Amino acid sequence: MMFGFLGGLGVIFLFLFGGLIGLACFAIWIWMLIDCLTNDGIQGSEKVAWVLVILFTHFLGALIYFFVGRPKRKTA
Repeated sequence: MMFGFLGGLGVIFLFLFGGLIGLACFAIWIWMLIDCLTNDGIQGSEKVAWVLVILFTHFLGALIYFFVGRPKRKTA
């Protein structure tokens, strides 16, 4: 067994830790998708392109949008 040296508790910890990382990645992906859809600083085809990038590349696309494509929001 691959994780035999950890014992049962260690395996449970690894699964829980992996689940938390996965949940955090999913939350960031949803946050960036909603941010892109509601951000008025992005217009027209640029918004469509960013939504497609985020949808099809998942967490990696969300990170790219966060660091590269996310403009500051326009204040009214």
